[in-house]
Amino acid sequence: MENETKSAFKRLQSLDALRGFDMFWIIGGKHIFLGLATIIGWPVFQWWAGQMRHTLWHGFTFYDIIFPLFLFIAGISFPFSFAKRIAMNQSRKSLYIHIFKRGLILVILGLIYSNKISLDFANLDYKSVLGIIGLAWMFASLIYINTRLHIRIIWCIVLLVGYWILLVLFPVDGKGAFSEEGNLTGYLDRLIMPGHYYNSEQMLTLLPATGTALLGMFTGEFMLSNYLKKKPLRKVFYLVLAAVTLIIVGKIWNIVFPINKHLWTSSFVCFAGGLSLFLFSMFYLIIDVWNLKKWSFFFVVIGMNPITIYMGKRIFDFKYTVNFFFGGLSNILPENWTPLIKNGIGLTTICWIILYILYKKKIFLKV
Repeated sequence: MENETKSAFKRLQSLDALRGFDMFWIIGGKHIFLGLATIIGWPVFQWWAGQMRHTLWHGFTFYDIIFPLFLFIAGISFPFSFAKRIAMNQSRKSLYIHIFKRGLILVILGLIYSNKISLDFANLDYKSVLGIIGLAWMFASLIYINTRLHIRIIWCIVLLVGYWILLVLFPVDGKGAFSEEGNLTGYLDRLIMPGHYYNSEQMLTLLPATGTALLGMFTGEFMLSNYLKKKPLRKVFYLVLAAVTLIIVGKIWNIVFPINKHLWTSSFVCFAGGLSLFLFSMFYLIIDVWNLKKWSFFFVVIGMNPITIYMGKRIFDFKYTVNFFFGGLSNILPENWTPLIKNGIGLTTICWIILYILYKKKIFLKV
């Protein structure tokens, strides 16, 4: 059982590649395309540059998927991790310790990322991307190990529908249940959260974010199962079918509950979850089914150490290194090339080389 589970997990190189693809846009990919849009000016690059910015409120751009995709991928991984631990006869207590420990570490790393090592507790920003990922993954994991599949599905539906009902029933000061000033999630944060307030990563969004993690876990459980084990193309078909269904549900729900990353609306969960599932199905098809793996190595190197580079970019100033190696090239080119050369190509190259060295040394920061 243990060997079968390990081999099944190893076949999903697509998961590491997709994780690396997700992180690529954070470490410098975004600025590569912003730079190309500035220099070339072609409509296709101008359009894609617009996709490299978060939506201000309602709506969706490609850059809005970075956060939920990472949580979705964490969800996919959990059934494999859980199966391995069960195969190793780990106790129930050790499973709970692992889940709570991982969730807590991500919250702490999120605090460090948002505030550096600050002792000004009254003015800390207690919310973070890593914190939401850690807590949502933790709650979804607890649901996963304590319930059967049909109960997990009910949990997911209740979380999404319940969150929708909460926001509809309790608007703030009549300003609109889904408005920037009148939504319940922001009001509760302003009311009870210490430190600085920002209209993102709000605590009530843990409810729908847990739904995002559960969608990933449904996917991981499907991949781990023996269903269609010898018919991978049909398995891909069902993944794509589920992805399209979620996208359609998200767009329909958007009519009454707008797609909104800041509020992590239930329509956003479905729409972003569908896109995440579609991306995973394509990576799985190309890398694991068609066995076309060489192209994915660039992303795999990033995907094996996502927390390392995410925290590393925050802790270390790579500007000096980038300027040392790419400053000369940037200086001889027109000024409008600087963002592409330094913030895009230069930063991506430096980060990737660091991650490649860690990859070759088999040094991976795992939480």
